[in-house]
Amino acid sequence: MTGTLRWNCGDQPAGSISYVAKMSELGEERLLLYFSRGTGEERESVEQSVRLTHTEPNFGGKRWWMICPYRGIRVGKLYLPPGGDRFASRKAWQIGHQSQRIANRDRPFEALFRIQKRLGCPQGWEQPIRRPKGMHQSTYARLEEEYWRLDELCAVEMMRVIGLLSR
Repeated sequence: MTGTLRWNCGDQPAGSISYVAKMSELGEERLLLYFSRGTGEERESVEQSVRLTHTEPNFGGKRWWMICPYRGIRVGKLYLPPGGDRFASRKAWQIGHQSQRIANRDRPFEALFRIQKRLGCPQGWEQPIRRPKGMHQSTYARLEEEYWRLDELCAVEMMRVIGLLSR
């Protein structure tokens, strides 16, 4: 199996990666990645080989996994962060999850915004909420109670910040 993935930034092409899945040799399955990195004279063509393995779920078939070229661990995704030179696992690149990068003072706001998004309301502190059509009243009541609890925590945090700024 072969293919190419392309992506744009706005209307302009921003990058592409080609791949070849080598599946003919049992136990030696690999994914070959072909991409370029850098620009101008520093542009480098890269060919990276990633080992593949599989598990057999209870419901049948095969679930394919990649083996991180640097950590040797089984993963479902590989990453190439800005400035990176090869694809590797989240652990190899030491990439944290979004939720791990949120400061404690921002957590109530983030939770509040998630509830607003779930309700289809504008996101922001002190924005009104409403029950969406089709949502059970008991579900909305639970979310509304959580919303007001979080709103209170956000107010406390805002007062703390205002107190720090007024010193």
